[in-house]
Amino acid sequence: MSAARFLVAGRVQGVFFRACAREQAQRLGLRGHARNLDDGRVEVLAAGDEAAIEAFAAWLRHGPPLARVESLSREEIAADAVAHPGFEVR
Repeated sequence: MSAARFLVAGRVQGVFFRACAREQAQRLGLRGHARNLDDGRVEVLAAGDEAAIEAFAAWLRHGPPLARVESLSREEIAADAVAHPGFEVR
């Protein structure tokens, strides 16, 4: 099991980014959450199979059609840091 914390910057709030991220994460069998940050970025925590996390990271680089991702940072974290059993929007 792998886990990562992603910070997504650009036009990512108000464009259904978190809801679409939840759909992608659920499709890939990941658990975690997506939440808006006060600075306009979206924070995404995801845990699951390494291949699924890589596929999710590839999706996060582009996001949904209305989004414009300018940067994506990734930090590996402990899988137990992602406590939620499913994937939620916060």
